[in-house]
Amino acid sequence: MSRRRIWGWYCFDWASQPYNTLLLTFIFAPYLKEVLGEGTAAQSAWGYGVGTAGLLIAILAPLLGSMADRCGPHMRLRFIWIFSGLYIIGASGLWWTMPGDPNLIMTLLFFGVGLIGMEFATIFTNAMMPDLAPRAAIGRISGAGWAFGYLGGLMALVMVLALLAENSATGKTLIGSDPILGLDAHAREGTRAVGPFTALWYAIFMIPFFAWVREMPPRAGVRLGQAARQAWPDLRKALRTLPGRRSLTAFLAASMLYRDALNGIYFFGGIYAAGVLGWSVVEVGVFGILAVISAALFAWLGGLGDTRFGPKPIIAVSILTLVGVTLAAIFVSRSTVFGIAVLPESFAPDIAFFAIGAVIGGAGGALQASSRCMLVFQVDPSHITQGFGLYALTGKATAFVAPFAVALATDISGSQQMGIAPLLALFLFGLILLVWVKPYGETQI
Repeated sequence: MSRRRIWGWYCFDWASQPYNTLLLTFIFAPYLKEVLGEGTAAQSAWGYGVGTAGLLIAILAPLLGSMADRCGPHMRLRFIWIFSGLYIIGASGLWWTMPGDPNLIMTLLFFGVGLIGMEFATIFTNAMMPDLAPRAAIGRISGAGWAFGYLGGLMALVMVLALLAENSATGKTLIGSDPILGLDAHAREGTRAVGPFTALWYAIFMIPFFAWVREMPPRAGVRLGQAARQAWPDLRKALRTLPGRRSLTAFLAASMLYRDALNGIYFFGGIYAAGVLGWSVVEVGVFGILAVISAALFAWLGGLGDTRFGPKPIIAVSILTLVGVTLAAIFVSRSTVFGIAVLPESFAPDIAFFAIGAVIGGAGGALQASSRCMLVFQVDPSHITQGFGLYALTGKATAFVAPFAVALATDISGSQQMGIAPLLALFLFGLILLVWVKPYGETQI
């Protein structure tokens, strides 16, 4: 196996992770809460916007996967180029989310375009994974890729906190300086620059990916137009075969639920901390650093665990851990910690939530790395792109459920804490469905 090709493949995780770290969770989402004002309104708007983008991804992802399979492996790289463009356009456009007049529709539109670009590019890079190394090494490579991506997200987060994102009260960054490049802290230009920064980061670090990663082995395919016409029949045929592939079907259903719940935590983590604990963007960013460090470590350890024990035990333990910390988060507020009243000036709620964030990061990192490995074990190697297309379909077919459920529960209860309660049910149902998943697929090698 080519080490340079593997490192080039790792570069995609490094390049793309800041969309999750900076925009979805720790910097842009809390900033949006600030400019929108009241916490539940921001959480609801965020949920509806992200849910809509997820619905579009669910509809289009498997069809694009089928088209790429028909056209041949070379089309995967071409699709990555196209969706990289959407990533960059969407992230860059977030600069125009102005304080006082955020233009929510335009903001959610740009954010959705970038999110779609990231998700679709991820489908095609994941489909390359079985070609990188023998099957026995897939778990280690998947875990190392996620860990490398989290480290990229960590570095980007530290740079933004130190150089760009300003505290709304002081106008200073985490290190006490003004935002660089003469950016106006009063107009929140430092924090708004996180969008263009994310786009530039992606553009720079995708250079080694496109320079070193080549599809192999070459295979002739049909023209794009013909592939587009055959995409729906191919998908329909694949869906009809699922009842006879019980292990794959159970895994897709389980991962559909627990990945939706995990994404719900990521989508709302920053807004939740900002609304419930009153944290600033900078404080949420520090919380993010701890979570990302933990995620990188446990994604790598989870990859090693996959090699030794297989991915199924790692997935189960990770879900149980996430159930526990999600439940714990509900009982942390500025006035109480796990039912114990605290003084308004107490740091106990902050310490508790920092710990919760670290555990969520670690369990989430291991869960994602092991799930990607498990998918490779479950699908036919000759239809790997279609397999990841189905994985994306099931991951996004209900991707709107967690955001919409959290938005609805928040609206009904008027509480951000109770708003995240639906995520518990998604995790638990996903765990139950794992019972029918064979660790190494139908062949049980």
